Amino acid sequence: MSNTDYIARSSAIAARLIGGEMMIMSAADSTFFTLNDVGTAIWQAADGRTPLCEIVESKICADFDVTVTEALSDAQQFVNQLAQHGILRTSNQPIYDAAPCPAPTA
Repeated sequence: MSNTDYIARSSAIAARLIGGEMMIMSAADSTFFTLNDVGTAIWQAADGRTPLCEIVESKICADFDVTVTEALSDAQQFVNQLAQHGILRTSNQPIYDAAPCPAPTA
């Protein structure tokens, strides 16, 4: 994965925002993830049309005290892990059939 790749949420998941943490379960293998603030920000921005590097610069570096280089490296590892479980999709081109972001619930 390069820093110009696009990421999109898979449609084969169940996700819910509870108490500021995103809870995600894969329908394919029932893998369950609880995302921290940074992971939740990446997840919510994963619209398939915004490159990961732009998400990192505009969402992560703007809201958290971290350098672009460090944040991008961590974000790529995070995205790769979720992509291995089918939670996120990656592409070197925009993904126009991306699933909509689940509505936040408390």
